[in-house]
Amino acid sequence: MLTTVDGKPLKAALAQAQSRAKRRAFLLVFPLLAFIVISFLFPIGQMLYKSVNNTGFVESTNFGTGVTTPIMTNLSEWFDENPAPAEIDESAYAALVADLVVLRELKAPGQAGTRINYERSGSRSMFTKAARKAKKLEPPYKAAMIDLDEDWADPGLWQTMRGASNAYTWNFYLAAVDRKRGPDGAVEMVPENRQVYVNLFKRTLFLSVVITVLCFILAFPVAHLLATLPLRYSNLLMILVLLPFWTSLLVRTTSWMILLQSQGVLNDAMVATGILSDENRIQMMYNQTGTIIAMVHILLPFMILPLYSVMRLINPSYVRAARSMGATSWTAFRRIYFPQTVPGIGAGALLVFILAVGYYITPALVGGADGQLISNLIAFHMSKSLNWSLAAALAAILLGCVVILYWLYDRLIGIDNLKLG
Repeated sequence: MLTTVDGKPLKAALAQAQSRAKRRAFLLVFPLLAFIVISFLFPIGQMLYKSVNNTGFVESTNFGTGVTTPIMTNLSEWFDENPAPAEIDESAYAALVADLVVLRELKAPGQAGTRINYERSGSRSMFTKAARKAKKLEPPYKAAMIDLDEDWADPGLWQTMRGASNAYTWNFYLAAVDRKRGPDGAVEMVPENRQVYVNLFKRTLFLSVVITVLCFILAFPVAHLLATLPLRYSNLLMILVLLPFWTSLLVRTTSWMILLQSQGVLNDAMVATGILSDENRIQMMYNQTGTIIAMVHILLPFMILPLYSVMRLINPSYVRAARSMGATSWTAFRRIYFPQTVPGIGAGALLVFILAVGYYITPALVGGADGQLISNLIAFHMSKSLNWSLAAALAAILLGCVVILYWLYDRLIGIDNLKLG
């Protein structure tokens, strides 16, 4: 049996050495792995969890003490005992009144009402008003509650409360695609004047595709020059390409606002040269035009650099050989040069599209109502309406679109061919 110098079996010594090498490699990778888990995977997991979980109607949290108290327990029990009632009877209203009394004592009617208000506007005021008068209400509770507000008799409101009585729900995903559950529990479209999110998703995807295509058209010749010019000229051009990275994104966006506004530099220049009259100034701000122009400028380097990294490795003798064999310049470009740039095109397009889909600051400043993207509405629900579950559902759908795009790229081009530098 083969042994090492110190007498250990060679097979055991090799296994021990491999185990030490694996542990050493893991310890080297562990900081990066921990960083990815903490800063990337954990937040995404929390987002996906929040998109299907909202306890605002069934639990009240005292943020001062951190104590969580069950609420709406009577109504939740009634829903469990009556999964498909023919009508909302007196017992249901009695359970509701009992829970409103508890809400008043816990000072939480606004919290429960806010949860319902996410799906039915105006519900918060109904809950706060009813909770103030709940102790004074006398049977029959159904008539008393309807006297307070006729909407308490609306089957749609009770269907919403039934869905909210369970902390886990898919209703936020339904709302994210402009749908809701009707009084009978069936999924239906929301009224046309409230259909917002699907149109925003379409606009986001459309503008992202337009921005990606424009970035490719502008970046391809620049990347080709970078790859073929003499070193002293290509270095200068590379500095110009990288120069935007040395300037704050907010400063660049603000600069475009100065350039594009009706009384801005571009309109003033066209009026001064007689191209436009003062009454016919072009509106390039607070619309899709402003969003496209500003975002193409900001994202252009992310298309140039992957293209350049691929083009600089293409041997120019291939094109010369094709020309020497009778191919025209266009044929040599189309059949020899361009196919070799496809990995760079795919990488640049993937990078620009993903960045454009999730962009927030630039559309918010220069886009106005027509040029804003779905990311602006996600930020609105996070900071203004505080409907974090709907914001999480919108973000999850956006993440799903990006994952599908990544999968298509892998199937069509192959992720192994991704060239970013």
